[in-house]
Amino acid sequence: MKSLRPHIKDYTRDALRAEFKRRGFSSYRADQVLSWVYRHGVEDFCEMKNLPIPLRTHLEEEWDIRSLVERKLETSIDGTRKLVLETHDKEVIEAVLIPEERRNTLCVSTQVGCPLACSFCATGALGLTRNLRTGEIVDQVLRARAVLPEEEVITNVVFMGMGEPLLNLSAVTQSVSLLTDPKALAMAPRRITVSTSGLVPQIRPLLEVGPINLAVSLHATTDEVRDELVPLNRRFPIDVLLGALRSEPLLSRKRPVFFEYTLMRDVNDSLEDAARLPRLLNGIPSKLNVIPMNPHPDAVYQPPDRKTCDAFAQVIHRAGMRVTLRRNRGSDIDAACGQLAAREVRGKATAPRASRSENLPPSSV
Repeated sequence: MKSLRPHIKDYTRDALRAEFKRRGFSSYRADQVLSWVYRHGVEDFCEMKNLPIPLRTHLEEEWDIRSLVERKLETSIDGTRKLVLETHDKEVIEAVLIPEERRNTLCVSTQVGCPLACSFCATGALGLTRNLRTGEIVDQVLRARAVLPEEEVITNVVFMGMGEPLLNLSAVTQSVSLLTDPKALAMAPRRITVSTSGLVPQIRPLLEVGPINLAVSLHATTDEVRDELVPLNRRFPIDVLLGALRSEPLLSRKRPVFFEYTLMRDVNDSLEDAARLPRLLNGIPSKLNVIPMNPHPDAVYQPPDRKTCDAFAQVIHRAGMRVTLRRNRGSDIDAACGQLAAREVRGKATAPRASRSENLPPSSV
């Protein structure tokens, strides 16, 4: 049953200060609560000892503090960890913690499922159940932090998990506010990346949030192919998407677009595709991440062999573009890009659903 009580983690600092004041408490107490929750990881209002007893009692009786419960934690042979998390209404989402030499990157989800129905993505086969609340997004960070050794921290957060972040822009921007707030998680904006499949009208509002990174899932060099892989392309075709990015003044060499390109065998992995990419992206400050597709039961595509991937990246590199051929992480536990579907608790794969146009903004830009 859905809780009717407000959740502390749904509130940014300014919003919580205003709410405390409305309820008759000093607004600065909100800063203290945020510090307990985000800096110290306390999830019991009674343990917040510098709060007056009347406020602690009020919070205990009237507010909720935890948004997610861990259902399962899986560890890949490469060290990647997948957290299967349950919401208050028994929905299931996933977050992925990727350890690297000098950083820990957390991939968070923004929706239960996804309405965009990208044909290579397991999450798209679920359709959309609902958007996540702000607290359900930031709580993924706290749940992941809890599984790290005490001396380690989450250094980077990428909004690349289940869902299309720009279809849940309000909760995403509020969660970014909490991630970067000195009284909350105090992350540098440059350590945060938000990905989109190309929701053009929402890109400028996202960039205006602050100097966070923008990633764009491209995956094709022609509209014919991208229409099939990313159905949103029928609303915002390649020339519209790239034209908007090319003319965006908030992007620069110091703040480039990170283009994501998933290689699928005999679909978008030709040398002709590789040669087109630098020409398509000309004039856009950008970096290109190329990654072989991660197979899953809902997909009709397969990854190319290593030789094809290397040749594809070499063509782009020789054209003078910054390109990284990424290695798969966590694919043995269905934690890699395009594999998130909470399959362990949902059961078998589901047939892809059509995208829900009523959830999309108008195509005019």
